[in-house]
Amino acid sequence: MEYDDQLDRALEETPDIQGEESRFEVPDPEVRTEGHATVFENFQDVVDRLDRDPDHLLQFLQGEFGTSASIDESGRARLTGDFREDRIGEAVDDYAGDFVICPECGLPDTKLETEQGATVMRCEACGAVSPAGE
Repeated sequence: MEYDDQLDRALEETPDIQGEESRFEVPDPEVRTEGHATVFENFQDVVDRLDRDPDHLLQFLQGEFGTSASIDESGRARLTGDFREDRIGEAVDDYAGDFVICPECGLPDTKLETEQGATVMRCEACGAVSPAGE
């Protein structure tokens, strides 16, 4: 069998993965206004899906919005000010891009670690080590 025939056969037997949806989907934020604060109702669900420390995500959101925030006893985030659901969603997506998704392979199988005083992402899928937050 010639090389081209073998190559054609291999390509035919390879599954098509281009059309698959990503297995990593972050829940859309559910927010409501309460007085002068925005309550991020499903904050804990988002944190669980991202597999990150809630305080780390909260600190990121505070920096993005230039506001103070806290986590209440039921796991909801309370941000001082009025913020739209879509803006919080964009910030969570930015966080995922900076601190969750591996820049090498695009998978979310990463862990945050500190090396020589810097926070890095170590990908458990491909082994890449990348600076986090860039």
